[in-house]
Amino acid sequence: MRFEHETLPQRVHFASGDARAAVRTEVERLGGARVMVIATAREAERAKSVTADVPVVVHHDDVAMHVPFATAERARAAAARHDADVLVCVGGGSTTGLAKAVALTTGLPIVAVPTTYAGSEATSVWGLTEVGRKTTGVDARVLPRAIVYDAMLTLTLPVPMSVASGLNALAHCVDSMWAPRTDPVDQAMAGEGIRALAAGLPAVVADPSGIECREQMLYGAYLSAVAFSSAGSGLHHKICHVLGGRYGLPHAQTHAVVLPYVLAFNAPAAPHAERRIAEAFGTGSALDGLQRLRRAVDAPTALRDYGLAEPDIDDAVPAILKAAPANNPRPVTADGVRGLLRAAWEGADPAMGAWAWSRHTGAPERR
Repeated sequence: MRFEHETLPQRVHFASGDARAAVRTEVERLGGARVMVIATAREAERAKSVTADVPVVVHHDDVAMHVPFATAERARAAAARHDADVLVCVGGGSTTGLAKAVALTTGLPIVAVPTTYAGSEATSVWGLTEVGRKTTGVDARVLPRAIVYDAMLTLTLPVPMSVASGLNALAHCVDSMWAPRTDPVDQAMAGEGIRALAAGLPAVVADPSGIECREQMLYGAYLSAVAFSSAGSGLHHKICHVLGGRYGLPHAQTHAVVLPYVLAFNAPAAPHAERRIAEAFGTGSALDGLQRLRRAVDAPTALRDYGLAEPDIDDAVPAILKAAPANNPRPVTADGVRGLLRAAWEGADPAMGAWAWSRHTGAPERR
């Protein structure tokens, strides 16, 4: 066993009902005297409540999915205009992503208060979209200094969005099993993340007002994000970044749809990772476990339901081939990507794809 693993420096507050006090503690710890709060207009009242005890100089609600470059520039200008010294973001991945865009060029520290299971709050990954292309990178400046997890803040997240967001978190776990920099620590966290998410998500669907299941989801989302931040973006995330940035597809739903097809594509070439995923689900195979969960929560099933047009399939292939990791468990070819995208566009049975693709596995697993 030989690997190098870096643990990112970050404080985590995990306590339901304590968001307001925890935000104050973290802002004071950072010496914040001029706080910029980033939250969508929809989250405005919640953000004001959570930040009621800190010195806020501006509430910024100009937030957009996939963080368009122009949106980032307006947020950076607002931070400069108000001489902000700390950023507090309250919301999902788009909100956290915008705070990261500001931190990337200003170095301002972030206190993240997630209200979904996006996981961006626990990574040093940033993303910006311009002219239909999403660019991502890794930079220590964008890692939030602190996360405040309060399950009470997720109670109003609608069940369909909870499902999509939870499956997005699950995608972080699955991708972390074979991503470019994965190691045994990442895989251990990803496995526990899968277990927590697979237990929590059906419980959220059954009882959306339950606190314990929402806590399980936040716990799993955190583990998934920490694993993903260390392991890097695998094939699944590269595909979804192309689809989101190029065609404006919704982030969480796109991840939820694509995940079983990438799992079916890679699993035959990565038997060790496949076994670990299956064990985390408590099923005989990884794909069976994922599909059982997806059926239980009525998961999104087809990319055509979320805005991908059929001609976009062929259009996306070259961009995905260019972005795909060189050390994916099996070779990534134009035919393979096209077949995967078409199956995901149609909502076809991933198991049928797994049977067909397994005949062209290529090189054996490297881990």
